[in-house]
Amino acid sequence: MKIILYLAFLLTSISVLAEDAKNEWHNTDLTDATIAIIQQASYQYKKCASDEMQKNVYHNQDTRHATDAIMKECEPVLAKMRDVYLAQKVPGVIADRHLKQLRLQTTRSVLQTMMFAEAARKSGQQPQ
Repeated sequence: MKIILYLAFLLTSISVLAEDAKNEWHNTDLTDATIAIIQQASYQYKKCASDEMQKNVYHNQDTRHATDAIMKECEPVLAKMRDVYLAQKVPGVIADRHLKQLRLQTTRSVLQTMMFAEAARKSGQQPQ
């Protein structure tokens, strides 16, 4: 009985490892030109968020809603970076993971900046 359970466990673990191998990135080489394109797209995404924050329309909104609107405005810029990844045959799972990380970091930064600006306006340190 123990042998049958052991074999069943062994077969299950092998199939799980086989599925996981499909989602791994096995050291494909990105050229320096590709890395430069990705870095440029990342810069453009952060610049888009920064430029959107400067607009007065967001200053009168709740910071969470303003942050959401800013991030939605900059999504097309982030989509270009995904296209570069997919063109270089980086698995979609890996590309999406990096883009999610970049989106999350940028969103946190925008939200924090918007909260600081709102606090400064309310304290009278900054003109409205």
